[in-house]
Amino acid sequence: MVKAKHILALVAVSSLLSACYVVPIDQYPPRGNGNYHNSNGGGVAIVPVPAVRPVYTARLYPANDEASRLGRISGTISNPERGHGEFSFAVGGEAFSGEATRDPGATKGVANASGNRGGYTRCDYVMTRAEMGSGTCVFSNGARFDMHITQ
Repeated sequence: MVKAKHILALVAVSSLLSACYVVPIDQYPPRGNGNYHNSNGGGVAIVPVPAVRPVYTARLYPANDEASRLGRISGTISNPERGHGEFSFAVGGEAFSGEATRDPGATKGVANASGNRGGYTRCDYVMTRAEMGSGTCVFSNGARFDMHITQ
């Protein structure tokens, strides 16, 4: 469980450190009349890098006996870009990953994830503010959790 938290933290930090780069191809100053056009076809290359999406913390609290056997769960939800984001967490030795969807401008959303050992979950949530929300998650084993989302 601790290793999964470290991996999730590392993924979150590395995604926050990505950026867009502008790389000059011709790094030499202009010659002669100041015209940058030369025989090597110099110019500037723009290298697109995916936009950084804010990462939210999703905390799942047990709401029935089956969930209390698993305990509290902590995971991440990336801010949905064009309605789609990533949802991931680990519990009981199983790593879950999936998608969080919410229409742009909407408050209600759905997050689904499947585990590497065959489990799955569906969460329905509502964002009460841009940086806070809550919902309910139901697992394939019958466990039910209350979910709290914060940035």
